[in-house]
Amino acid sequence: MVNRLAASQSPYLLQHADNPVDWWPWSPEAFEEARRRNVPVLLSVGYSSCHWCHVMAHESFEDEATAAAMNEHFVNIKVDREERPDVDAVYMEAVQAATGQGGWPMTVFLTPEAEPFYFGTYFPPEPRHGMPSFAQVIGGVRDAWTGRRDEVAEVAGKITADLARRELPYGDTQVPGEEELAAALLGLTREYDATYGGFGGAPKFPPSMVIEFLLRHHARTGAEGALQMAVDTCERMARGGIYDQLGGGFARYSVDREFTVPHFEKMLYDNALLCRAYAHLWRTTGSELAKRVALETADFMVRELRTNEGGFASALDADSEDPATGKSVEGAYYVWTPAQLTEVLGAEDGAVAAQHFGVTEEGTFEEGASVLRLPQTESVADAAQVERIRERLLAARAERPAPGRDDKVVAAWNGLAIAALAETGAYFGRQDLVDAAVCAGDLLVRLHMDPAARLTRTSKDGRAGDNAGVLEDYADVAEGFLALASVTGEGVWLEFAGFLLDHVLDRFVDPESGALYDTAADAEQLIRRPQDPTDNATPSGWTAAAGALLSYAAQTGSEPHRAAAERALGVVKALGPRAPRFIGNGLAVAEALLDGPREIAVIGEVGGRMHHAALTATAPGAVVAAGPEGGTELPLLADRPQVDGRESVYVCHHFVCDAPVTDVGGLTRILGETQG
Repeated sequence: MVNRLAASQSPYLLQHADNPVDWWPWSPEAFEEARRRNVPVLLSVGYSSCHWCHVMAHESFEDEATAAAMNEHFVNIKVDREERPDVDAVYMEAVQAATGQGGWPMTVFLTPEAEPFYFGTYFPPEPRHGMPSFAQVIGGVRDAWTGRRDEVAEVAGKITADLARRELPYGDTQVPGEEELAAALLGLTREYDATYGGFGGAPKFPPSMVIEFLLRHHARTGAEGALQMAVDTCERMARGGIYDQLGGGFARYSVDREFTVPHFEKMLYDNALLCRAYAHLWRTTGSELAKRVALETADFMVRELRTNEGGFASALDADSEDPATGKSVEGAYYVWTPAQLTEVLGAEDGAVAAQHFGVTEEGTFEEGASVLRLPQTESVADAAQVERIRERLLAARAERPAPGRDDKVVAAWNGLAIAALAETGAYFGRQDLVDAAVCAGDLLVRLHMDPAARLTRTSKDGRAGDNAGVLEDYADVAEGFLALASVTGEGVWLEFAGFLLDHVLDRFVDPESGALYDTAADAEQLIRRPQDPTDNATPSGWTAAAGALLSYAAQTGSEPHRAAAERALGVVKALGPRAPRFIGNGLAVAEALLDGPREIAVIGEVGGRMHHAALTATAPGAVVAAGPEGGTELPLLADRPQVDGRESVYVCHHFVCDAPVTDVGGLTRILGETQG
């Protein structure tokens, strides 16, 4: 058996390299082999920090008998969804259309022409909970392939044709306006959990993109209800078990509606998005809680996810070794019992810690263990004592076996991290965070961008991967570079963002409708070209591109970029009032469009008081350029002199400019005006 995964950069594929299954990576050669052998393809999709992916691997892919059946009757392909989001998106759409649900691990059976005909997610080793065993599934598919081939071909053809017909109805050619954004806010109010914060029930995901929309809507209109939903949700999450009370950073989601028990994997994208959301909440309210969480989350990313090359790793696993049993257990690194607190802290501080962090004898998790929370709004101890307790617990936790880390660098997620770290560092005077953002930006330029500014999606250990960047890579990296331009005053970041956005216009936009595709026109052709404007765990590539195009247009005055952003936002007019929870990023971009967005040129010191005041203004989607009089780094600085030799700020929006201001109070007053 050939080990074809051994040379992969993907930690997920490498986890399967020694399976008895004869795995192939996604490649034309794998499908050619299926045609040669006249067998179907078994496609298995997952990612390295996925708990149930590990479970199915242990139960089925490491089992000799199961592997033998897979090898005899199928060509088996293993895909890391984080490396190939295009492959994942196409077949996940088929799974969801056929079963009404989806998730990972994803198991899809394909013809040698890559047409799907049978689907599922996790399959257990024995029948349970109404699910067939994996052995039953592969046996049934084998029998259908050998005995009812015409039926299989008919099903595969029908599914593929149905997918092709699911071309997104683009919606309106007009941009969303006051009416659509007000309707979206009303829809969110109906789905809001007034008791525990957030939206919907269990499992409950952190709604970072919706929070951004709520903050921008409040800034533009003064709507108090929008701000209250954002404030309460952020406080509930920050006090819940979804937030790491010792080390900072957020887990992927909460299994309950109370934000108490998380699914413990910690993803770069969640932490980047939430770091920025809490920083923007502080910008709006001055909340000390929001400031603390933003900084702790930024510090978590730099401390635990930064790679030797200066980029940011994708994730930390949910599972780690339980020292008591030696087995890999979900959450083992993070949970505590009262006895463990006492062992580390002594009886007195242990009791204080148990009360402060909500650790009980019954436990909130499994086998009497508790996830640390902050259940009381009033502290049970003084701040100094709590900090000493936290430091001692953190040091003790560091002695536990740590969760595994997925070290691959994903371009899009690093773009999100760059934006979050640059802004958080600028707001709070943390130059080290800005430097970390610059270092990650340098890595993306050096390793992920070719001389034509085409992006590679991933790298690992300083070596670029083989997979082309998708729309979210171009959009999110451009967003990160735009944030660096605003914070550092260095025009090269704006220039790099422009190169990437030119690729968006040339290779991802439908020239007829203005709609966007997730893959480039010259990318590998799958059974359909993926296209999804709705947010998932990250902003959709579609609306992220709209936001970056709009900001770039505001920085440069480029009409083609603004026109492309406006055309792309037609989908928000169509979907925003109907499904606001799932297009929060698009709604946030629409708020920026309605507000201008405002163009702020600071003629003075980069990093000075006026620059800081401009960066911390709440005007939705405002762009900031800072530099000395006569500076040529950024287009907004051109032909704008200082007034009476004093630092001066020029503010324009909707093609109209205010008189320049020379004091922070005047600038704050102009930028704080609501437009609703």
